[in-house]
Amino acid sequence: MNQGAQGSAEVRAAEIAGMAQVRGAARVPVQPGAAEGDRVRGEHTHSEAPIPRPRPAVQRSSVRGQILDALRTALVAGELTPGEVYSAPALGDRFGVSATPVREAMQQLALEGAVEVVPNRGFRVVKRGARELAELAEIRALIEVPVMLRLARTIPPDRWADLRPLAEATVRAAAAGCRATYAESDRAFHSAVLSLAGNEQLVHIAEDLHRRSQWPLSVTPPTRARADLIADAAEHTALLEALIARDLDVVRALVGEHFAGA
Repeated sequence: MNQGAQGSAEVRAAEIAGMAQVRGAARVPVQPGAAEGDRVRGEHTHSEAPIPRPRPAVQRSSVRGQILDALRTALVAGELTPGEVYSAPALGDRFGVSATPVREAMQQLALEGAVEVVPNRGFRVVKRGARELAELAEIRALIEVPVMLRLARTIPPDRWADLRPLAEATVRAAAAGCRATYAESDRAFHSAVLSLAGNEQLVHIAEDLHRRSQWPLSVTPPTRARADLIADAAEHTALLEALIARDLDVVRALVGEHFAGA
């Protein structure tokens, strides 16, 4: 087994376990002049329902990136309601920053298809339909399944074994029932598998599709969501064991089931 690769996977798995807790409850120190700048932009906040303030603080470095991660976490967790409009100043108040990094993060989310711009008001969380999610799952399968089957024939067992910490991280996240943490661990596992193909563009495209497929249709009941996550995580570990054993028939069946369930 490649000890360096295994160590990297273990570190990545450990980082994932705490990412949602930091991002989902992020707060950045207030930036001077934020309120005045927001009024100049004419965005309305007086009619919006109060948004609960998170407790822990995040570091000043890469404010935009941390806000983007926090917003992604809030979306996956169902804290931002599909169809609702959120202004940059109101969200900035939630995270304790000016509206500027929020607008920048929201523009990225708009490119990813998670929100849409509402002129002079803010950003509306996109309502997702079942057909859209099914189409994303189909595209992911068209890209990832052939690559996984090719890798199953060429990658030695010890390289697959190095990914065990990432598969185990998805199991722990699923057992905890946290959709945001699971989203991170799930994406990390799939990206690690695809990275073995040595094609960075493939990994980037697959990650974008994967992220888009994780925006929820609506807030689902916690018990049902947890059961779905547990079943999905179990497929990760079963797939990895089949890849280590080079059982191509089982790999083919598991990969097909995994994307059909997505």
